[in-house]
Amino acid sequence: MLKDTDVVIVGTGAAGLFCALHFPENVKITMVTKEVADKSDSFLAQGGMCMLRSDDDFDEYFEDTMRAGHYENNTESVEIMINTSRKVAEELIGYGVDFEMNGDELAFTREGGHSKPRILFHKDITGREITSKLLANAKKRKNIEIIEYTSMLDIVCDENSTNKCYGIVVADKENNIYAIRAKYTVLACGGLGGLYKHSTNFRHITGDALAIAYKHNIHMKNIDYIQIHPTTLYSEKSGRRFLISESVRGEGAILLNKDKERFCDELLPRDVVTAEIRKQMEKDDMPYVWLSMENIPEEEIRSHFPNILEQCLSEGYNPIDECIPVVPAQHYFMGGIDVNSDSMTSMNNLYAIGETSCNGVHGKNRLASNSLLESMVFAERAADAIKKDITDEELLDEELFENKYNISDYNDIDKIKEDYKKIILEEIEKEKKRHE
Repeated sequence: MLKDTDVVIVGTGAAGLFCALHFPENVKITMVTKEVADKSDSFLAQGGMCMLRSDDDFDEYFEDTMRAGHYENNTESVEIMINTSRKVAEELIGYGVDFEMNGDELAFTREGGHSKPRILFHKDITGREITSKLLANAKKRKNIEIIEYTSMLDIVCDENSTNKCYGIVVADKENNIYAIRAKYTVLACGGLGGLYKHSTNFRHITGDALAIAYKHNIHMKNIDYIQIHPTTLYSEKSGRRFLISESVRGEGAILLNKDKERFCDELLPRDVVTAEIRKQMEKDDMPYVWLSMENIPEEEIRSHFPNILEQCLSEGYNPIDECIPVVPAQHYFMGGIDVNSDSMTSMNNLYAIGETSCNGVHGKNRLASNSLLESMVFAERAADAIKKDITDEELLDEELFENKYNISDYNDIDKIKEDYKKIILEEIEKEKKRHE
């Protein structure tokens, strides 16, 4: 079986959907995703999306992003992201995204590492609000096909003479294996949280695209830069950890030790707060610390953080009346497939966007609520770059295409997935040693 398309996008999170929506309707887009389309980490984002509120805020926003990233950020990428933020916000509102308002003006909240409130939000389910509206709009487009329960096993490419990607090999939920031939391929597969025991990510997001990139000698960058979120709801249950948004601390929540004493500045960058929490846990000989929302009015907890309130209540905690136990967990991936400012990888006709990519915006540590913004800014840039050349591009001849891969190489899907996990974990350790 062979399926043809103009652009194949792997992933249906905010990056993939925003990219797809920026193509005209005469360009055929095929999107594939491992699970149902709404099971991406973009749906889980709670806090919000940053936006430059005024030109006067540029320098502080830039400095906040750089400081959080330990000044390892790509300054060009940071400038692009900040300067495009208002355009992205306007587009999202046009797609029906319902950001919170303060009268006739947009409302803003603050999170750790930010010198002032500049984060747009929708209650405490901003990611769900944005991504669900993008998905609804994508489903209306006749040129966009979304194929669920389909895993990418490999890319089809020529590493030597042309250094070019021609599409992907996939497996559906019945493990039928086939190829998708495309003029351009966009990897929007998310991060690698599924590799970790304690993570806020969906379990099926395991960094497959990263392993495939290593397999084909595509340039990678800072794969060991993995962010730990300071506050997830402590639980002894297995599975994904529930995030307690940084905006809770931005609105006044404080961290307490076992004696209910405050022990750190909660609005420092995430890696700093994480280190303080771990130090306190070791000192207290406890598997968690306490988070108190006593400084936040009850009505604000109910209106701004209803999802967090509901989850805490389901776990037996009432944050309105009592402290809740929190613990750090793997949350975000700053490294990835090395891309330029148009999201192009080192292989021709192959792009990477969102958490899969590394354009240098986040440096060594991501500033809170820059992730949704960054993913969409550079997703649109990928679409714009592809649109410039797509009319001059043709699908590779079918016979030549089929000579570039062997379907029988992918029969043992479980082994392929295990091999990919092993590749990623080994490369992370190698990169850690390189950075020592």
